[in-house]
Amino acid sequence: MVELLRDRLETVRRGFHRHPEPAWREFYTTARLVEEIARIGVDELAVGADAYDPADRMAVPDESDLEPWLNRAREYGADEDVLGKMAGGNTGAVAVLERGDGPSVGLRVDIDGLFVEESTDDDHRPAAEGFRSERDGTMHACGHDAHMTWGLATLEAVAASDFAGRLVVFFQPAEELSGGGRPMAESRFAEGVDYLLAVHVGLDHPTGEVVAGIEKPLAMCHVDVTIRGTSAHAGKAPNEGDNAIQAAGTVIQNAYAIPRHGDGMTRVNVGRVEAGTSSNVVAERAHMEAEARGETTELMEYVKSRLERTVASAAAMHGCRAEFDVVSESPRADSDPELQALVAEVAEGVEGIDSVLPAADFGASEDATFLMDRVQRDGGLATYLVVGTDHPTSHHTSTFDVDERCLGHGVDVLVRTIRELERRHPVPRATVEDDE
Repeated sequence: MVELLRDRLETVRRGFHRHPEPAWREFYTTARLVEEIARIGVDELAVGADAYDPADRMAVPDESDLEPWLNRAREYGADEDVLGKMAGGNTGAVAVLERGDGPSVGLRVDIDGLFVEESTDDDHRPAAEGFRSERDGTMHACGHDAHMTWGLATLEAVAASDFAGRLVVFFQPAEELSGGGRPMAESRFAEGVDYLLAVHVGLDHPTGEVVAGIEKPLAMCHVDVTIRGTSAHAGKAPNEGDNAIQAAGTVIQNAYAIPRHGDGMTRVNVGRVEAGTSSNVVAERAHMEAEARGETTELMEYVKSRLERTVASAAAMHGCRAEFDVVSESPRADSDPELQALVAEVAEGVEGIDSVLPAADFGASEDATFLMDRVQRDGGLATYLVVGTDHPTSHHTSTFDVDERCLGHGVDVLVRTIRELERRHPVPRATVEDDE
């Protein structure tokens, strides 16, 4: 008899933790998910390009960046047929349960890791207990290993129940680059979803606390900027050069001078710069990675357009040419109060949960908003909930870890919410009178 996933949550989570893979390279991760989903038994399982249109992806690496990760997955024993479905970096999967008349519920969990070297310190539990990342320079430093575990265990529990309705679990790749949310949202699997649950671990909320729905996620875009100038001898004929580094410096200075907007919060940042070849050569090329954010999608678009104008003007000022490429982006979408209220009510009754917040500001960005926005535009309800965990250091750090008690908490909240949605469907939208 196969041991239920619910009885081996820690083992499953630690297995994912040992094998983190970055965006669009989640080959072994997806293969492991498929193994578990096949064991559970679902009515439809779509992998890679069967789950979405590859043309809708954003921030996809070059083939040369994908190949080593594909080969490593093969070395670890990933099923060759499953790997074949992920050609070109089309990772991720969607699992569907069709259980007759009832609500259509979506659950979105993300699956990618980060380019972070995991700590080897003795007081870092994954290192001390033998489940530290086996992929040098890559780590599950944001809890996506826990998210996948929740997704599988929730799928298993609902599959084994008398649930009536449709459950769609989106195992979404490339969240960290905001590259995978749009293709999932544009896919046929997002059609007709009545309720969408997206979920995250921690985010500075302690073990035993649940946030029923986040609010005010920032709309965001990642951009790549390339400035091309003309090289020259820096000592003999500097006047013959068009200095890409000078242009890049002007971009950086003026990007931070973009006026803040009176309608709400805006952000801009140049996070990485690479330029030049030698101290005695006028630089002919500079490359920058930057981002723009806004409290609303419209405010993000404002910053993005101003940043693009700044880049073009700075390049022209120094006799250079500029390329401005939007690598990925995500809109703002807020949790629906009706679904927040239901999640909060359910969480109050879950053993181990001692604090429930109806809502909390997010303050960052997330491409789950693509799915949330799709469901909401189609007349459904969505919420992005947080299951708290004590974590020794912040997300995206080398010593990030989760309190594994949160694994059971997350499964209980998600499963009970899905069953309650089944019981109450349809959940009425709030009226103007309700808001007043």
